[in-house]
Order: sequence, then structure tokens, then C-alpha cells
Amino acid sequence: MASLIAACGDSDRTDESGGDDGGLPAEAILAARWIPTELGPGHQRLPLSIGDASGLTQGGPERLDAKIVSLEDDSVVVERISAERRSLGEGTIPFWTFHSFLERPGFYGLVVEGGPDEGAAFQIQDVADLSVDRVGDTLTAFDTPTFDDSRGVEVVCTRQPEPCPFHDVTLTEALSSGRPVVYLVGTPAHCQTGVCGPVLEQMIELATDLGDTAVFVHADVYADRAATEVAPAVRAARLTFEPTVFVTDASGVVIDRLDAVWDAGELRELLS
Repeated sequence: MASLIAACGDSDRTDESGGDDGGLPAEAILAARWIPTELGPGHQRLPLSIGDASGLTQGGPERLDAKIVSLEDDSVVVERISAERRSLGEGTIPFWTFHSFLERPGFYGLVVEGGPDEGAAFQIQDVADLSVDRVGDTLTAFDTPTFDDSRGVEVVCTRQPEPCPFHDVTLTEALSSGRPVVYLVGTPAHCQTGVCGPVLEQMIELATDLGDTAVFVHADVYADRAATEVAPAVRAARLTFEPTVFVTDASGVVIDRLDAVWDAGELRELLS
């Protein structure tokens, strides 16, 4: 199995450049936050952060505008898309999530207005090359570890100082509940200030707000305390990256999958 992508591993490279004055840093750098091997035909979710040679910024403009170009012939395939700045809280890297719809596999560039001319490159893969459940698939059921049955996982939840409340039922049980399911795969112990820890904290608040209208399930990434053995839940979902969250409808069909970075606002919109 390929090594897990450290989607939240940039937290130690931050600076305070960029500010909140609406401008990009001088000689801005675009840091793609999407998983490069997991973009398929259809809806494209493209989160990115910004920075410069010193690192990623904790500031940045409230809004970014961009276009999408084909890297095969330099043609503009999406004239204009916009993204608002999102944050996982104080001390975290802000991000801007662009949404578009592209069906044809190939190589593209997300070119941000005022940013580098080359933009941020991405590839849309053929569906046959994608193994992780995506929009329209029935989410693969799995008996995730619970507080009552750890199923061989040494630490069911690595959240500190207390585990999260999303380990009372298995994913299999949640998918049989007749309610929408929010299934997070991520390891809060290894990125407290990056992504996994903050998104989990936001999800706990969201679950409290939503009550019984949806079932939340969390599976940690490693089976051992030393974080050397990938947990069975990760293999069952065919993941080579984390964190990710699957959101299903009441019948268990995936309505969206948010990879690498997101906030509670995105989840709330999906469940509304």
C-alpha cells in the first residue's frame, strides 16, 4: 500500500505574510490541497492555500477568482470561478475551495487572478483508474472499531484529551440506520493543528447541532500506538491518503466526498 499522504503536514511552514487586505503575497505560490490521484470526471472540488517562498500564509484575501485552462492546448475551459476564504480556526492555514464541473479526463490548470501565470496543475483521471468510493457509489460498509469492540485497533480514537463521540456504532450499522451518514477517516493525534484535529472538533459541534438527523462515524488511520500499521478501515476504503470524509444520503449513496481539507460549513450545506 502506498504511504499515506500527509494532507495536513504543512502546518510547520507557515508565516504571517499575505495579510487580510485583499491582496496575494508578492510572488505568490499556490499550494494545491486536493489529492492529485483522486480527481475524476464530473464535479471538481479544488481547495488550495497560498503563500510565498517563506511558506504558507495565515492571511490572504477574502475571495479569489480563477479560471481553468486546458494544459493540452492552453484553451480556457472555465471562464470564471470564485472561492471564499475558509479557515479551521486560529493558527491554521486558510484555504479557498473552487468548484467546477469537468467531464473529460486530461491535464488542466487552475489559474488564480493575480497569482502565478502557470497556475496549479491537476489531472482528471479516467473512472476506471479510481478505486475509492465517489459520488453516486454506495458507500462500502465496514465494521469500524467501536468503544465496545476495538477490533484489534490499539487506540480506537486518538483525539486528546478524550476520544470523540463517533465510535458508538460501526459504519455498517450507521449505513443501516435510514439516516444520512458522515464518515471521517483521519488521525487527529498526528495533525492537531493541521487538518485532522480541527475538522474533527468542528464535526463534534456540528453533530451536536444536527442531533439525530445524521449519524457520524470516525475511524482512525493507524492500528497501533506507534502509528506504523495502517488500520483495517483504511484498507477497506482503499485509501492512500487522509483525512477524508464521506457524506451519504439516507440510503447510503455517497452525495459528496471531501478530501484533504474542509470545514463544518461545507458539511452543513451538504446535510441541509
